[in-house]
Amino acid sequence: MHHLARLTVGVGLQVIRDWVLRFNDGGPEALATRRAPGKTPILTGEQRTKLAAAVEAGPKPYHDGVVRWRLLDLAQWAHEELGVSVSRQTLGRELRAMGFRKLSARPQHYAQDADAVAEFKKTSATSSRRSASSMAGRP
Repeated sequence: MHHLARLTVGVGLQVIRDWVLRFNDGGPEALATRRAPGKTPILTGEQRTKLAAAVEAGPKPYHDGVVRWRLLDLAQWAHEELGVSVSRQTLGRELRAMGFRKLSARPQHYAQDADAVAEFKKTSATSSRRSASSMAGRP
């Protein structure tokens, strides 16, 4: 065995053993360079689907205790609903891979009147247009 180790400079005995096993299992084609399988994903396809549905539906304040999802809250939700422990960083990476982006909605008062807001925007836009047009004729 020592003479075999001398022939393969820089390659350990474990590597040679792995090569022999690969060759015995699959022939010369098994020795071709191949991609490593990589780490198994934390979330399955079904769990990703449930996560996407939860993100799109938004939290239920009476049930989830939050009014908007944060990564920390989603990690807690995943632990409770999916039985998976996942870090905030990993969850953020998963959500970006699923096509979600970090968006932050402007806060809105619960008693805000949509008609009053629309009326305010109409009057504000006309007054600003008037002042801009009156300034245009001046030297």
